[in-house]
Amino acid sequence: MRRRNEADNLKISVAIDGPAGAGKSTIAKLVGKEYNLMYINTGAMYRAVALKAKENGLSSNKVDEICKLISKMEMHFENDDLIVDGENIQEKITMPEISNIVSNYASIPEVRSILVKLQRDMSNKFDVIMDGRDIGTVVLKDASFKFFLTASADERANRRFKELQKRNIECSYDQILKDIIDRDYKDTHRPTDPLKKADDAIEIDSTKLDINGVVEKINEYIRKGKK
Repeated sequence: MRRRNEADNLKISVAIDGPAGAGKSTIAKLVGKEYNLMYINTGAMYRAVALKAKENGLSSNKVDEICKLISKMEMHFENDDLIVDGENIQEKITMPEISNIVSNYASIPEVRSILVKLQRDMSNKFDVIMDGRDIGTVVLKDASFKFFLTASADERANRRFKELQKRNIECSYDQILKDIIDRDYKDTHRPTDPLKKADDAIEIDSTKLDINGVVEKINEYIRKGKK
């Protein structure tokens, strides 16, 4: 992983924002490997908080207790998976029951403040690529490259439905679509750091593009920018 050097003129930080199911994580991992960037899935960090709060019986109104819980959590990424307190929780945090509650915890200002600091600390030490809801607007306002990745709600629901089917998880397309629409509303209407496109971000609609098509578009912008 490429550690930052203050004398290095080739510092790179890439921000990818967008709604649930737009393919941000998959795209960010591939672009990160292309440019040897540390991939930081900020959404996974919020999902980890939701998971641990749920396991500890903490509803989203127990703010002080949730913040204390976070302070005791040791989080890091290994091979793009999130490790919390020595356990790989990647499978757990992508289950529908966590997807349905994560917005409740991610909208807590105190929780966002703690995690944003952790994310910025990582970006100060390494060349990074981050994906989430507020990377270009809050976490990495001065990112070298900013992208806003989106797709129609129907297409995002279809992708999620196929993903869960492959994992043999019982699910309903109609329910997934409803959950995505509900999540979009919560993410764009929360009072603290709502989901929105940064003014200087490049928007990419992936509805009719495959993964390689999106990756190539982003890589093209980065190649031009580095020159």
